[in-house]
Amino acid sequence: MKKEPKMATATARHILVDSEEKCNELKAEIEAGADFAAVAKQHSSCPSGQSGGDLGKFSKGQMVKEFDDVVFTDELNTVHGPVKTQFGFHLLEITSRND
Repeated sequence: MKKEPKMATATARHILVDSEEKCNELKAEIEAGADFAAVAKQHSSCPSGQSGGDLGKFSKGQMVKEFDDVVFTDELNTVHGPVKTQFGFHLLEITSRND
């Protein structure tokens, strides 16, 4: 019986806003000590903002390419962004990954 290759998965949180400027402002707030989840609840235009920006667990290819490029290569527990997608500008925090 052939063993299936393990699919790379990750968990992440994000904040979605409509401008790069706003994204940079929020990133500075978080880096200065603001709580990511609280900032997401207050500012994110994505429904996930209500749960602190939590996107849950997802596999490579489930999110837009710009997300995957960050989530599956960049450092964990660091705020990344602004990341531009068709939806707007995101701050991303990768909370776990198995690759």
